[in-house]
Amino acid sequence: MNLELNNKYALVCGSTAGIGKATAMALAAEGTTVTLIARNEDKLKAVLAELPQQRNHDYIVADFSNPEELSKKVSDYITNNHGFHVLVNNTGGPKGGPVFAAGLDEFQSAFTQHLKCNHVLAQAVVPFMKTENYGRIINVISTSVKQPLDGLGVSNTIRGAVANWSKTLANELGAFGITVNNVLPGATGTERLSEIIKNKSSKTGVTVDEASQAMMNAVPAKRFAKPEETADAITFLASERAAYINGINLPVDGGRTKSL
Repeated sequence: MNLELNNKYALVCGSTAGIGKATAMALAAEGTTVTLIARNEDKLKAVLAELPQQRNHDYIVADFSNPEELSKKVSDYITNNHGFHVLVNNTGGPKGGPVFAAGLDEFQSAFTQHLKCNHVLAQAVVPFMKTENYGRIINVISTSVKQPLDGLGVSNTIRGAVANWSKTLANELGAFGITVNNVLPGATGTERLSEIIKNKSSKTGVTVDEASQAMMNAVPAKRFAKPEETADAITFLASERAAYINGINLPVDGGRTKSL
């Protein structure tokens, strides 16, 4: 399927591993020029070397604990290079635990890395999107915005805030040819899932394999997603073909979420 993403520029956050890396690869395969962004330069260079070499892919080193610095780095990059038609907001989730036991610093850190950074990035890229009458902002969040997940109290709270920010932004930007959508991954084979499974194992006294199998049994598909499967959904939403899809939450979870 030709998704008509040639001559488009994309900024992909958290693109050194997991869903972020898979998304960078998928967008590049469709002809997009990709700028990676993450905090580890060595990992960024390694992923950059894996991208198709016929386009001038690039990277930005930035730490999502500092939204002011992030905003400046991306704004400077746009001034000196080019704007972006596609923004993929993707940041590692907060650590697990019950919401009642969470410290205020945990909420503040998650709010900064997810909502504040998403916001400053949107502010940086939208002016160019408006001039192009084309923009796609895609936030990788969680199925918890439809059905809170046990043991992920801070994540449940902050992801909900991001979902409502996204819907509000979709309403404000739709007239400019800009769509804003959320992709909600289910249990996906990433480092974060491995951490969640280990935590479940230690808290329940079952083996890691038993905890993993229990999670898979909760999914109608009876398996975990591959990062590439979520990346394909993101890539479609980034394309011309998805121009009339705006302000939605799209689960990519094998049917695990029980709500519509």
